Amino acid sequence: MSDILSNLAYQHGKPTAKAKLKARAEHFAVKEDLGFELLGTGEHLMLRVRKTGENTSFVANELAKFCGVKSKDVSWAGLKDRHAVTEQWLSVHLPKSDDLDFALFTTMHPSVEILEITRHNKKLRPGDLKGNFFELTLSEVTDVAAVEARLLAISESGVPNYFGAQRFGNNGNNLDEARRWGRDNVRTRNQNKRSLYLSTARSWIFNQIVSERLDKECFDSVIAGDVLSESGDITAALAGDNALPTSDIALEIEQAAVDAEPDLMALIRGNRMRHDRRAIKLLPEQLSWESSNDEVVVKFWLDSGCFATSIMREVIEDIPFERSFD
Repeated sequence: MSDILSNLAYQHGKPTAKAKLKARAEHFAVKEDLGFELLGTGEHLMLRVRKTGENTSFVANELAKFCGVKSKDVSWAGLKDRHAVTEQWLSVHLPKSDDLDFALFTTMHPSVEILEITRHNKKLRPGDLKGNFFELTLSEVTDVAAVEARLLAISESGVPNYFGAQRFGNNGNNLDEARRWGRDNVRTRNQNKRSLYLSTARSWIFNQIVSERLDKECFDSVIAGDVLSESGDITAALAGDNALPTSDIALEIEQAAVDAEPDLMALIRGNRMRHDRRAIKLLPEQLSWESSNDEVVVKFWLDSGCFATSIMREVIEDIPFERSFD
């Protein structure tokens, strides 16, 4: 599989150590942090599930069938990677029924465990999520000392806040489709596809802006015309159909990235997406690691919308292999 992010610049230089990431499902463990308490009462049945080698949409659709509701009645706060062991909450709009035997569901789907059941007064919606805890195991590490040195550097100065390769689909298929939709002026009532390709388009342009700032050695320093977040972080554009709010040198960098993608911008403008901002630097919280022989276990917490794979991209060169849990 080609590396669609291979053109992007590194903050700490391309890694010298190689390792396998996700050699086993349990080597990529994710626990969701909603950031708020569930009430215990309400129309929505809330299930905390642990799934192995399954994506969120599949489990949600199977839950809908089991509960006798429509797929739209099952929702989540964040999509989780299939090639992992992930814990997350799902909500089912089920006002009256509490007599479902979820032991039967897990018998039917042994890759899914039900860890907790409660109720809440609102459905989960994408974005109703504070962040995620990660525990990643790097196996067959070729240079443990180099990995540890890189992790120490990242703990002090972070990494580029790139959108990960999974945002762009297998071999960049989502990106290809987003460009085609913009070029051919595709219209659809499928809200999921529309959102997917719009997100893909904006994410790609954002990544190019961040990479260019690294190349121009202005990643860590404020330049003329920058827009800062309330917390003082340097931000870059999530492009929209309105004018960029930057000026001067910052505007030159962002405008060049926007102008380089006319098909993606046609999609964005055709759907009247409004401009937004995203911090260009990602600093993982609670970062720690332990080494044993040729394995390194790395733990950290990230805000919702940030990618663990963007951390690992600065740590190792991923060794290609055939996953045993596909």
